[in-house]
Amino acid sequence: MSSVIDGLAVRVKLIVVVVSAEPIEVAPLQLIAASRPITGHSSGTSQDSEDTMRFSTQARVRPMIETMPLERAAEAYDRMMSGNARFRMVLVTGR
Repeated sequence: MSSVIDGLAVRVKLIVVVVSAEPIEVAPLQLIAASRPITGHSSGTSQDSEDTMRFSTQARVRPMIETMPLERAAEAYDRMMSGNARFRMVLVTGR
């Protein structure tokens, strides 16, 4: 996440929603010069998830995913961990 700080527009907030042991390194000047806040947010309640799913359906939001057969799960995991996955890795069966 540290690498995206300078790519944020003026007064755009970085919302961290993923749990990671990796620190976020940011210089105070990166925040102050462009009024960039950083905040953390938990995933919310089950009602929040339900509202999000309803909105996604109504707005016809579609996920951006890369699929791989279940038999290649280890390869999918390696792609994800190496950062080479395009968007989300989804394992599929029956193909």
